[in-house]
Amino acid sequence: MHELGIAFHIISEVDKIAEENNGVEVKSVTLEIGEVSTVVPKYLEDVWYWACEHKSTHLKNCKLNIVVTKAISFCNSCQKTYSTLEGKKCPNCGSEDTFLVEGNQTKIKSIEVV
Repeated sequence: MHELGIAFHIISEVDKIAEENNGVEVKSVTLEIGEVSTVVPKYLEDVWYWACEHKSTHLKNCKLNIVVTKAISFCNSCQKTYSTLEGKKCPNCGSEDTFLVEGNQTKIKSIEVV
């Protein structure tokens, strides 16, 4: 379960931002997690509140919001995009000359402070 390490990293980054803004209290953090990012949203939620309570000074009561973004692949042969969940082979033309363009990221989308 690497979600605990991810939670620690996000908390550390958000704590730095809170410090840079005069030590504000962070009310919520919204994350974008790609559907093929290997991060399991439920596992991240499970460790989030414990990690905030024990590893942060600015996120003690911070709510976690997760937005799952779709995985999109691009086909070089037909120049079309499609859902990566359909597989490596392009469903439009059958080519395997494809690559992932979106959906494997984990990033902080927004931070709400009080």
